[in-house]
Amino acid sequence: MLHSSLATEVVTMVEFGDLISAVGEFGLYQKLVVLWISLPLLLNPFQMVGQVFMVVDVTHYCNTDWIRAVGPNLTEEEQLNLTLPRDANGDYEQCIMYKPVEWDLNTIVEYGLNDTQKCSNGWVYPTAQQPSLLTEFDLVCDRKDLSDISQSIYMVGLLIGSIIFGPLSDRIGRRPVLLISLLGQTLFGVAIAFLPNFTLYIVFRCIMATAVSGILITTLPLATEWVGVSYRPIAVLVSHSFLAAGAMVLAGLSYGIRNWRLLQIAGSAPVFVLFFYYWVLPESARWLVTKGKIEEAKKYLKKAASINKRTIPPEMLDQLKGETQTKSGSILDLLRKKHLLKVTLVMMCAWFMGSLVYYGLSLNVTGFGLDIYLTQLAFGVVELPARICCIYLLQWFGRKKVQAVLLLLAGLMCLIIVGIPEDQAVAITVLAVIGKFAACASFSTSYVYSAELFPTVIRAAWGCAQWRHAWQGSSPR
Repeated sequence: MLHSSLATEVVTMVEFGDLISAVGEFGLYQKLVVLWISLPLLLNPFQMVGQVFMVVDVTHYCNTDWIRAVGPNLTEEEQLNLTLPRDANGDYEQCIMYKPVEWDLNTIVEYGLNDTQKCSNGWVYPTAQQPSLLTEFDLVCDRKDLSDISQSIYMVGLLIGSIIFGPLSDRIGRRPVLLISLLGQTLFGVAIAFLPNFTLYIVFRCIMATAVSGILITTLPLATEWVGVSYRPIAVLVSHSFLAAGAMVLAGLSYGIRNWRLLQIAGSAPVFVLFFYYWVLPESARWLVTKGKIEEAKKYLKKAASINKRTIPPEMLDQLKGETQTKSGSILDLLRKKHLLKVTLVMMCAWFMGSLVYYGLSLNVTGFGLDIYLTQLAFGVVELPARICCIYLLQWFGRKKVQAVLLLLAGLMCLIIVGIPEDQAVAITVLAVIGKFAACASFSTSYVYSAELFPTVIRAAWGCAQWRHAWQGSSPR
């Protein structure tokens, strides 16, 4: 029964809270733990929205090399003029060509071509310098939607990862799931750079997304279960500040590296440097206690106390002996208790709306009319004060009021953007940045709120449920 499970946890958590106070609620050890789990988040924005910078639209035309058989000395402009129709603005059509004919060049020049058709022999990219996803896999015209489909399937990967790693984290522990997820993200992230076709790209990116989901789900419990209750918001928001820094890193990486394969490697391979996590990353002592692994929990607590230069009274450690093990939690536990069900439904709505605005703006960075790299940098810069301000807002006004105001502000900015003429790029971008600020702060509030509202035995299972709901609001455009 969930009731008895939660009751057992209440007894355990009171004693564990005393232990955390004795160890130090946010000492050097906890700060190191928060740092370890935050470093991988620097690359999370690249995995989430990096594809946007690999499919930036460039000038393209149908490949009409067929006319070279009868006019090998034609200039590029003459070839385009003879084989491509023009649109209402007088520019060459990018997805339509004149149907090839078996005439000689003089006849084509004299009479011209009239019948049109879709591109039948691929495309050419006159202005393209470095290979991108768009130019290498021809994500234009009828294939343009493949980019959005790829991003949607990535979100499906996040959903699958939450279903797998959420319950697994509650069953086998936060540490092994985080280590497996880091390895999976790195291996598949680097492998993507060597794939020969877009179908494999989509498949590998979906698999990588499951690992990304595992990282996001396990960092929240580790960030909150090692610190005192009053420091939970700080621990979560400090880790989220690394997401903000990552968004700025993404702007610099994508600006400096235009070759999509090199960019993919640069955005994935650095996680290999974190191989030492196998030795330094701790398990959640709070989770170990709820699982009845008392001796292992004591080992971590003693180590934390030593690094924090504190001493745990022996009698306090002895109180952990003989605790009844708590029952493993699951997503179903969220539905069995009326209060938890109510909280779950409310938080799902908050996650959905936050995801809708956050990813809607992030994935549409190319649609605001200004330079996409400067826009991404602005998005990254605004995330940092959003995360920091969230700490004080939560302390001053409480979770409920802050979340409501932030969601309202984010939604309002999006509604106003719809009514702004497209040629007002600066105004649209400013409103988008304000919306991104509110959405970022709302996201951080949701994480803090979730960590405080849900007990340890189902905290990662809740992570699974929130990602299930949030991914629906995060499909591109």
